[in-house]
Amino acid sequence: MMLGSKELSDQFFQRHADLRGCRQSIQAALTILVDAFRSGNKVLICGNGGSAADAEHIVGELMKGFRMPRPLSDRSASELAERFPKEGVLLAEKLQGALPAISLVSQSSLCSAISNDSGAEMVFAQQVYGYGAGGDVLLALSTSGKAKNVLYAARTAAAFGLKTIGLTGKADSPLSELCDVTIRVPAEDTAEVQEQHTKVYHHICAVLEAELYGGQ
Repeated sequence: MMLGSKELSDQFFQRHADLRGCRQSIQAALTILVDAFRSGNKVLICGNGGSAADAEHIVGELMKGFRMPRPLSDRSASELAERFPKEGVLLAEKLQGALPAISLVSQSSLCSAISNDSGAEMVFAQQVYGYGAGGDVLLALSTSGKAKNVLYAARTAAAFGLKTIGLTGKADSPLSELCDVTIRVPAEDTAEVQEQHTKVYHHICAVLEAELYGGQ
């Protein structure tokens, strides 16, 4: 039996008592993300170093099934079958529902071009400007909350109508001052912050999936 979003949250905070202080900010982030996906918007994700790996990890959980099946809607399956009577059936069986997400750390040629032409601090902001639209969400990961390229991305997002969610360590930071919601995990050491971030974003991905696909 698949758990609903409330049950998932209750179980998560029972298992991770040290993160109970983040429950309100996690819920606020989930509200922003659910509203965005239901409105047909997308999430852009950025971070440096280990947080760059986390950005790609999150995209992997959002863009296909994570903990439950995500069959295509009957309408999508019918459109495939009508357009391609033979291959369309296979596509409908294999494709999975997706929550649109783009990792801003994955475009190696673009990132190198931006770094060379404009400076490394612009590498995420330029992509936010290019990919982002009003109603989209920027999920910005920074263990310190001080990474300049992440801060520039958050400022660009805010200026052009994107909602901003920060994921940082426990200290107040420039990023937490910029974002609509900041999840500040209770850790200071970089590795420990990243370990906590993994728990948080896995939970967020699981709840999003339950909320948006659990009724199918």
